[in-house]
Amino acid sequence: MVELKAQSGRDILFQPTQLGALGLANKMVMAPMTRSRASRDGVPSPWAAEYYAQRASAGLIITEGTQPSYEGQGYCRTPGIHTPMQAAGWRTVTDAVHRAGGKIALQIMHVGRVGHPLNQWEPVGLVAPSAIAAQGQMYTDQSGQQPMATPRAMSSEDLKRVIEDHKKAAALALEAGFDGVELHGANGYLLQQFLAANSNQRTDDYGGSPERRTRFVLELVDAVAAEIGPDRLGLRISPGGGLNDLREEDTETTYRTLLQGLGDLAWVHFMHTGWPQETLYRWARSPLILTGGYDADTGAAALRASAAAVGFGRAFLANPDLPRRFREGAPLNEPRPQFFFSASAEGYLDYPSL
Repeated sequence: MVELKAQSGRDILFQPTQLGALGLANKMVMAPMTRSRASRDGVPSPWAAEYYAQRASAGLIITEGTQPSYEGQGYCRTPGIHTPMQAAGWRTVTDAVHRAGGKIALQIMHVGRVGHPLNQWEPVGLVAPSAIAAQGQMYTDQSGQQPMATPRAMSSEDLKRVIEDHKKAAALALEAGFDGVELHGANGYLLQQFLAANSNQRTDDYGGSPERRTRFVLELVDAVAAEIGPDRLGLRISPGGGLNDLREEDTETTYRTLLQGLGDLAWVHFMHTGWPQETLYRWARSPLILTGGYDADTGAAALRASAAAVGFGRAFLANPDLPRRFREGAPLNEPRPQFFFSASAEGYLDYPSL
């Protein structure tokens, strides 16, 4: 096997690192990206094993967002992790990635108010902190673009049930062979909806002040950590992010409260949004994954400054052998957005390696 010489200044990308119980061969993470190729009932596509195994040279793969229940689904053709058939489908993926020498974590994503019941296998409707619809439209296979549905405000029983759903989903993920789990607390989905004042207008102990708006997230993280171990659990956040009609107030205070309340996790995954998130890094007690617009050189600089690992999204989507390309300074394939969310193998399995 020929030893590849790293490009000057990029060597740090290829050094091993430790995220909790996960020892990674390098510091490059394949960031989670929705690909909309699961079956209607949430079973990963038979293509998914090949797709993820192609990218197993990443230090860690974090999968596309995966719903922990029927009500957690808002988009069409996203996978789940709450039935035996779904877990069996994911087992083919984890086995393929491990055979290729990689590590893989499942991202659990409950969309909250972002979605439409037409996209749910069982149309149980949406739930959220408050009964406030997100502005915008959601694509459905049956009827095209539809206005976002109005969610039902979560009762105290709903809060407990959703936490239990996440615990069961995380345990099922480890049974399916995943090396770890990431909770999606970013991009305007359920956990971030509790953090933002425009989507959380509750008057109970879960709304109002930053301490109350962070309470549900902290309780959920603690419950999942107790279920699977904090050393296999990460949390993704996007401070200041406005995706999916989120408008945060007191961003720095809210996220400082959240980070100070978290126990030691395997990682905290910051999704960059343009807001100066560096002010929050010192409050995180866990290793940092930083994602958002990095290339080889800026990613290496982030590692030298503060990160334990750096996430790459579209670059990994279009370049299955991204670490090798970065090492050799080779040109990158260009992603083809028209196939990001299609139901075909085109734009999914056919990006060439060197």
